[in-house]
Amino acid sequence: MTADFEKAGLPEDGAASGRPGPKATALAFDLGAGSGRALVGTLEAGEDGAEALRVTEIHRFPNEAIRIGEHLHWDILRLFQEIKTGIRLAFRDGFRPETLGIDTWGVDFGLLDANGELLGNPYHYRDPQTQGLIEEVVSLIGKEELFRQGGLQFMPFNTVYQLYAMSKARSPKLEAAETLLLTPDLLLYWLTGVRICEFTMATTTQLFLPREQRWNVELMRRLGIPERIFLAPVPPGTRAGRLTPAVSEELGVPAIEAIAVGTHDTESAVAAVPAGDGPFAYIVCGTWSLLGTELAEPLLSARTMELEFSNEGGAGGTYQLLKNIMGLWILQECKREWEEEGSRTTYPELVEAARNAEPFRSLIDPDDAVFYAPPDMNEAVRDFCRTTGQPVPRTPGETARCILESLAMRYRQVLEQAESLTGESYAGLHMVGGGIQNELLCQFAADALGRPVWAGPVEASAIGNMLLQFIATGKCANLREARRLSARSFPVRVYDPQRAEQWNAAYERYTALQAPRA
Repeated sequence: MTADFEKAGLPEDGAASGRPGPKATALAFDLGAGSGRALVGTLEAGEDGAEALRVTEIHRFPNEAIRIGEHLHWDILRLFQEIKTGIRLAFRDGFRPETLGIDTWGVDFGLLDANGELLGNPYHYRDPQTQGLIEEVVSLIGKEELFRQGGLQFMPFNTVYQLYAMSKARSPKLEAAETLLLTPDLLLYWLTGVRICEFTMATTTQLFLPREQRWNVELMRRLGIPERIFLAPVPPGTRAGRLTPAVSEELGVPAIEAIAVGTHDTESAVAAVPAGDGPFAYIVCGTWSLLGTELAEPLLSARTMELEFSNEGGAGGTYQLLKNIMGLWILQECKREWEEEGSRTTYPELVEAARNAEPFRSLIDPDDAVFYAPPDMNEAVRDFCRTTGQPVPRTPGETARCILESLAMRYRQVLEQAESLTGESYAGLHMVGGGIQNELLCQFAADALGRPVWAGPVEASAIGNMLLQFIATGKCANLREARRLSARSFPVRVYDPQRAEQWNAAYERYTALQAPRA
């Protein structure tokens, strides 16, 4: 378990290592489950003389799963090519970034052989190979013990179950592997030739011991996972080397420096939440909704396990106590199916149809397993309503309203659970990420919570990525200052709660529909 890197971790004591210089510029790649984007951030003096971050999107590209036989894969080579294109476009457009950083979704990985070459296309986290493996691993280890060790919500896509599936299948790739690199670390390796494992991504694997700050070698041995393939994690803000001569020459750009930011996109997004100094709650809203709060230490209690929260490593020595909520994936899949049937309804048109649909006609539990990867999402929604004795949605507007109202109900439920775990009372909820462009969802969230929602910024993961680059290079003092910079630089829209009586009555209906798991 070694890593070849130059450390420059985030300052945790609040001491600044330098002051921002003029036009300090960072290049951020933010890769989500459906698309990726490249954005340039520049520190500039605002009209009042205070520094502000100016962000320009320079490249956007799709990220689609590829099915080969019975397996689902990422097109990782295409993603790497798009990253190289983004670097080239940044310089073509006149920017001169000193650093770059990459953040992606969690859990997925590539395996390298002894020559440093990739062993096959990485599996997609929705690949079916892990079906039934949570139960199998729990029967071997024990649920309480497994949670006490890893502190993660039991989700079928966690890295541990992917590797266990490969071990059970006696995968030649696993046997030949010398190094495991999680997705952003793999992309950085191809840019720089340096192999690292960044801490925030390591904590998404369920193979990391947060209290002991080391890999769970004992669990690896129990499950037949080779411990030799794991690198020692490095902190967010590690300086991961420069572009290789081959990459620089191919792109015609200088050998700019790569920073291992909070390479898990959730953790980069949380770094950009424009919160004050006290406790706060947030949702990173997109394909998934990640609702949580920031803590100094992981919370590994039996009640945390019972409520299905995770402890994921964050920036600046923090931990994020959060829960994965199914998010806008349900609506995205419904829209995709309508398009395959010939509909060309845009998201704004769909949201408007939802706004005009009858309130609280039908509700679903967004986190019911039937919505994870059904062959027909619309039918899954209809079937849930049918089997729970509710009116079945008939139109896209009714379906969209059902999904959005149900998500808002789930946000309330999970926020109240977080409060019960931490003993805090949160005045409202910060919402960041691409999902906040759905203004109806933001308003529904405020209505369901009975508290204000502060929405912004949209490109939170990319912005947090940039902020962590600036901290690593001394352009920004620490995480607190980074969040203040975010608050100065990007607008936040406030949604105040409305119609409390109707939403409270509907919430009682919602909780009655849920399985005991809720």
